[in-house]
Amino acid sequence: MSTIMTPMPLEGGFPQSLQPFPLGDSDHSFLLRRTRSRGKHLLIASVASVTAMCLLAIIIFHGYVAWMLAYPYVAPLSSNPQAAIGLDYEDVIFPSKSGDTTVSGWFIPADADSTLSEPSARTVVFSHGYGANREESWVPMYELSKLLHGLNYNILLFDYGYASKQYKAPATGGLEESQQLLAAVDYAKSRGAEDIVVWGFSMGAGTALQAALQTDVIDAMILDSLFIPSSEALFDNLNQFVSLPDFSLPLIESMIPLWTGTSFGSIPASEVIANVYDIPLFIIHGTNDVKAPFETAEAIAEGQGNVLSRSWIVQDGKHELLFQVHPSEYIQRAALFLSQVDQQLQAERI
Repeated sequence: MSTIMTPMPLEGGFPQSLQPFPLGDSDHSFLLRRTRSRGKHLLIASVASVTAMCLLAIIIFHGYVAWMLAYPYVAPLSSNPQAAIGLDYEDVIFPSKSGDTTVSGWFIPADADSTLSEPSARTVVFSHGYGANREESWVPMYELSKLLHGLNYNILLFDYGYASKQYKAPATGGLEESQQLLAAVDYAKSRGAEDIVVWGFSMGAGTALQAALQTDVIDAMILDSLFIPSSEALFDNLNQFVSLPDFSLPLIESMIPLWTGTSFGSIPASEVIANVYDIPLFIIHGTNDVKAPFETAEAIAEGQGNVLSRSWIVQDGKHELLFQVHPSEYIQRAALFLSQVDQQLQAERI
């Protein structure tokens, strides 16, 4: 008996009818479900990955904004009192009151050729604004220095840490800056100052009020375009440059301490606004100030009790541009205030 075998190409595998392990309908369904499951998992993984990348981008962006607030760009010094207005000056360096930072600046002594027999015991300490340095050209600081020198005042100009190139420190909304200002006041005292006036601009004016909460050495203050640092004020100013969603504020606030070691909650904004200062305050503010509402400055001025305290609310005045636009009136009002403060201080010594 013979057996006949049908030839079968090996590369073709088994025909469906001769598969050694035939695939039933249930097996096909299982493979289909597994394929679909893999696709679903891949889609979920892709969405999660994109979401994570978006969240990371949001965190990085807000971290960068917080860093920029702590370390704002400030142009380097472009001149000096001798080159700009022909006044002799000294480079000075001293530690902040806290001891955590170092302060550098210029001390301009009153005219040595004065007819007075003794050196002037009156000093004005300038407190510049955020994003500027001791020159603050748009004020302009040099012109005010020349005016004060003509009135026989010593002048101290210095850089806050965020404006310093050599002694860089983060901006802290006035917390460490007030310690730097107090150190500047102490330095003025060490140079023979008996009467000290702090002349502040923008956040430098707000810093002056913070410093005045901590000392009785300051005798008077001129506060131009007063800005009180707070998280809300900061957010409003940021929105003038880039539109940010509401959730940005808490994100930025949470990241600020990473760069500065301090939080906005530590800034005594409400105390600064509510406090009644014993010393004379001259508050100057414009109604068209988009960085700091004039209503706040006006409210602080109205709450003061010193007989020499006053305010000048300039119609349509813009932030820190009041002297530029109204130079004659600005000088007259400031000079009158300084003269009356001087008279009051001299009378108290009798």
